[in-house]
Amino acid sequence: MASKIRRGDNVMITTGKDKGKEGRVLEVDHKRGRVLVEGYNMVKKHRKASQQNPQGGIVEKEAPLHISNVAYMHKGKPTRIGFVVETAERGGKTVKVKKRVAKSTGDIID
Repeated sequence: MASKIRRGDNVMITTGKDKGKEGRVLEVDHKRGRVLVEGYNMVKKHRKASQQNPQGGIVEKEAPLHISNVAYMHKGKPTRIGFVVETAERGGKTVKVKKRVAKSTGDIID
């Protein structure tokens, strides 16, 4: 199934401690159905000293959220995403092209 949320999308967090906040998607894990939102759902990790991190200590980093707990932001409002299949000509052949559509306005996202 095609992912409705992609890397670089602006999303709103709909549940949890960061509910109502907006951020950019850094990473999408399709296998586990999780997204990483920049600057939110921060957790503290204890890191052992290494060559990359000689000091060691406690590091804060983003933890993944379930994809159902974020909503795509379109024109400043959260919206659901659908798909539309259009036909286009490429190299003399007719091919089907799948595009994401904002369900609230019907605008094509990409």
